[in-house]
Amino acid sequence: MDIKTVLITQARSGSTRLPGKVLKEVNGQSLLEIHLERLKKCTKVSKIIVATTVKAADEIIYNNAILWGFAASRGSEDDVLDRFYQASKHEHADWIVRVTSDCPLLDPNLVDNIISFAQSNQYDYVSNSIIEVYPDGQDVEVFKFSALKTAWKHAKLKSEREHVTPYIRNNADGKGENSFTTFNYPCDANYSHIRMTVDEPRDFDLIEHIILKLGTKKSWLEYTNYIIDNNLTKLNGGIIRNEGFLKSLKKD
Repeated sequence: MDIKTVLITQARSGSTRLPGKVLKEVNGQSLLEIHLERLKKCTKVSKIIVATTVKAADEIIYNNAILWGFAASRGSEDDVLDRFYQASKHEHADWIVRVTSDCPLLDPNLVDNIISFAQSNQYDYVSNSIIEVYPDGQDVEVFKFSALKTAWKHAKLKSEREHVTPYIRNNADGKGENSFTTFNYPCDANYSHIRMTVDEPRDFDLIEHIILKLGTKKSWLEYTNYIIDNNLTKLNGGIIRNEGFLKSLKKD
């Protein structure tokens, strides 16, 4: 029987630093559509679901995803773990891939490689961001649906509900009540100082610049090398990585 792998990308219009960011356009195409069109090239993904919120402002995200030929679902704005579980529970998926839609240039080949690695080694959870060496904006998490279901049942902390996978990480490799096997997918060099995610206006300026110069079909490494070679880190350097997660930890 074929392995069913469902990729879920979380998307919403609300953002304190850059409202409506995933709907901002470059060359007449929104960042969300660019993100989805790239992910459509994944060969290891059975289905892509855009998981947005029940807020009225996010109806446009749901409608656009359907219009572009993707599946979509709506759920809790704050309990993103529940949003993921509700989006996937009827899919009979073996594996879930979690990405975020504020990463328009996420590399489909990288996604496929991490999926293949996780499935061939049967880890409960594999990510290239446990140790942050890939550019911010190329983060991929692959985990068994059974791990998501366990997290959904048992996660209590605010940070574990708002960010989907912290419960799995907090109960990894002998830690906690439900121990998951995890692995960090490695990189040949440390590119953690590169930002290809969109959290602030200057992030958008960088993404717009490199899309206008290189288009939307390059690999993560080609974009990275272009940013380095042209000293573009000056456009959006110094922004704190995973700031939203750090705020959630404070609420715990």
